[in-house]
Amino acid sequence: QLQLVESGGGLVQPGGSLRLSCAASGFALDYYDIGWFRQAPGKEREGVSCMSSGGRTNYADSVKGRFTISRDNAKNMVYLQMNSLKPEDTAVYYCAAGGIVVDGFNEHEYDDWGQGTQVTVSS
Repeated sequence: QLQLVESGGGLVQPGGSLRLSCAASGFALDYYDIGWFRQAPGKEREGVSCMSSGGRTNYADSVKGRFTISRDNAKNMVYLQMNSLKPEDTAVYYCAAGGIVVDGFNEHEYDDWGQGTQVTVSS
């Protein structure tokens, strides 16, 4: 059974950092494209960052230069390093995996999702 489990969320002050982790089980992450999405209260889910199985990355303009996506295929893990956090980054963050993803920010192209982890940026 394919499963993704996020961790690492929490409360952080503006300007702070968090690293989100996503543990994959039941499949080898090597062959999958991965994405991080977030959903703030009252808003639609949006793509934050994505990485192809070949290592190509992409970032939403709102997080470019502050967030870094990475993966450790040996550990079957995906990470999202978030620096210089802003209150508008507050959301539930989800990781997702897809076999063939053309548009990394299109949530419908992903097959498997984690349950999400809450990130709150507030003083």
